[in-house]
Amino acid sequence: QVQLVESGGGLVQPGGSLRLSCAASGFTLDTYIIGWFRQAPGKEREGVSCIKGSDDSTYYADSVKGRFAISRDNAKKLVYLRMNSLKPDDTARYYCNTQTGVALNNWGQGTQVTVSS
Repeated sequence: QVQLVESGGGLVQPGGSLRLSCAASGFTLDTYIIGWFRQAPGKEREGVSCIKGSDDSTYYADSVKGRFAISRDNAKKLVYLRMNSLKPDDTARYYCNTQTGVALNNWGQGTQVTVSS
């Protein structure tokens, strides 16, 4: 059974950093594209970043480019999202997912990130 569990969120001051983790189980991590998404209250869920399993190529939304970095550890079956220079606009619930999960609208619990002084 494919399962993804997010962790690492919290309250951080503007300019601070957090590292989110996405723990995968039930599938081989390096054969999938894994994406990070976020949803702020009253807003639609948006894609933040993704990493391709086959060649580690990455994508970033313009709003996080240069501040966020996605990476993965296949042996530990983890995908990370390092977030630096956090802004209040980054406040949202963050989710990781596969393309299939997105297509099926199957989402985990996510992890809350709050950027506030």
